[in-house]
Amino acid sequence: MGSGDTSPRPPPPPASALERYLSHLANGRRLAAHTVTAYRRDGELLQRLAGERAPADLGPQDIRRFIAKLHAGGLAPRSLARVLSSWRGFYDWLAKGHAVAANPCTGIRPPKAARTLPEALSPDEAVRLVSVEDDSDTGLRDRALFELAYSCGLRVSELTGLDAGCVDARTGEVRVTGKGAKTRLVPVGGPALEALANWLPVRDRVVAPGEPALFVGRTGRRLSPREVQRRIKRRAALAGLAVDVHPHMLRHSFASHVLQSSGDLRAVQEMLGHASIASTQVYTHLDFQHLAKVYDAAHPRARRKR
Repeated sequence: MGSGDTSPRPPPPPASALERYLSHLANGRRLAAHTVTAYRRDGELLQRLAGERAPADLGPQDIRRFIAKLHAGGLAPRSLARVLSSWRGFYDWLAKGHAVAANPCTGIRPPKAARTLPEALSPDEAVRLVSVEDDSDTGLRDRALFELAYSCGLRVSELTGLDAGCVDARTGEVRVTGKGAKTRLVPVGGPALEALANWLPVRDRVVAPGEPALFVGRTGRRLSPREVQRRIKRRAALAGLAVDVHPHMLRHSFASHVLQSSGDLRAVQEMLGHASIASTQVYTHLDFQHLAKVYDAAHPRARRKR
């Protein structure tokens, strides 16, 4: 065809439903590029499973069969939940445009994921970790930091988010702002209050002007969660613990140890700031594991003959 050819070009093929949906996500909803890429991957997976059939031709039995096939192929329940959610969004968009009569993903649930139990230190390990002796400025800060974390079961974001006025030494309570900006009062134990009393004069000396944070770093500014993660690993090494310790492990340890001692699930729920009791109940499984180990070690009928 010569350069002077002015014959009309054929129109481009119409964009597929998936491409129009992805364009809607990118341009209409302005989702991030990596998010749109994830939706594309899930949409193309649906296309491969459907073969020559159009999205409008698929029914709930097809979606169930696709999910079962992916599960049998080794896709984890958590990944299946994401895929199903992506497909559900695609069909919701098609339904709004009257391209399908109903969403075939409605009412279909992915296989349940096995719930992993949180890692917790033993009471002896937790005490060894938080009570490492170090009279340096950072040592006094870290002692107060981790004594408070273990005493109150705080998330690392809650811990680093505390201001100097959040702890009331007179009443022995700390005011914590948790998820959803919800505030709760949590009792503070004697060792944590003592560690804080040792840290506060140092904090007043090193804190930057106008900085309200209770725990500050070398610059005098609020300590970051990443720095807390780094410090706890150093402290675990000094305590001689042969486990990979992270800040959330102190929260798990607090919940497990208080529950073992008190058996009061509701009280532990309030102190942890869990919206649902189901989130707290996982610690009853940790308690049962502990009892099972004691039983296996102590009960004559549980011992295996050698």
